[in-house]
Amino acid sequence: MAIISTLISYFAPIFLILSPFTSYTDQILSIHRTRTSAGFSLDIPLIMLTASILKIFYWPGARYDYSLLVQAFLMVGVQMTLLKVALDNRPAWRGERPFVETGEGRPLDFWRWKTQRPYVYWTTPLQAHRKRYRQESLTHLSTPRSYWECLLFLTFGLLILHTLLQPDGSSLYTKFIGYLGLTVEATLALPQLQANYRARSCKGFRVSVLANWLFGDMMKMGYFFASEPGRVPWAFKLCGMFQACCDACLGLQYWKYGEGEGLGDVDIRLS
Repeated sequence: MAIISTLISYFAPIFLILSPFTSYTDQILSIHRTRTSAGFSLDIPLIMLTASILKIFYWPGARYDYSLLVQAFLMVGVQMTLLKVALDNRPAWRGERPFVETGEGRPLDFWRWKTQRPYVYWTTPLQAHRKRYRQESLTHLSTPRSYWECLLFLTFGLLILHTLLQPDGSSLYTKFIGYLGLTVEATLALPQLQANYRARSCKGFRVSVLANWLFGDMMKMGYFFASEPGRVPWAFKLCGMFQACCDACLGLQYWKYGEGEGLGDVDIRLS
């Protein structure tokens, strides 16, 4: 048992640092090669970017293991690349639109924004058509830049709070952003679970990503619980266990649905 713990303590940090590349490189290349990100949930980069940024700001107060901090920085870079490639190859039929309330459960169509040409209508006396024109004509104002602006606001907002509060390890603020960031990361599999369920297919979601998630869960759990007390906060352990359960459910989905056509080109609104 001591040998296993020693091996985990040596190799798990290396795996954690490299996990952003091993988990998402194949997904990035697949989207770029096929020229479509259909079936891939855009909420995955949203979740990972938000969680990683929060974990970076969590470190000055918590001073957790350096390998987890390096992983967070590398994850930001990889997820930004993934988001860029996914946006560049988003299929038109998904109907993402910027800052327009559709009444489908997501305020302001958050994280579904997409560049679209403005709709042009002939002049009409009907008020309904005028209202529709005003709404649709706003679509050209939002581009993929909206995604980057959202992330920029989050980063600068946290930077301002850190500068004003100057939190330490015992502050409520440090604990809050730590648990918030790790809770967000723990929900990583949920958007893909729902997207797969609605499409009745896992097509577009790379099995290499799933395999790395499952293997990563095993390595993380071993490392978290084999580490000396205090080196890894309990926030990491609790959220890691929940994430492992979600990833296991995603594995069951892949076994059940596979990469078949499912329901075809349905509009997966969560993606």
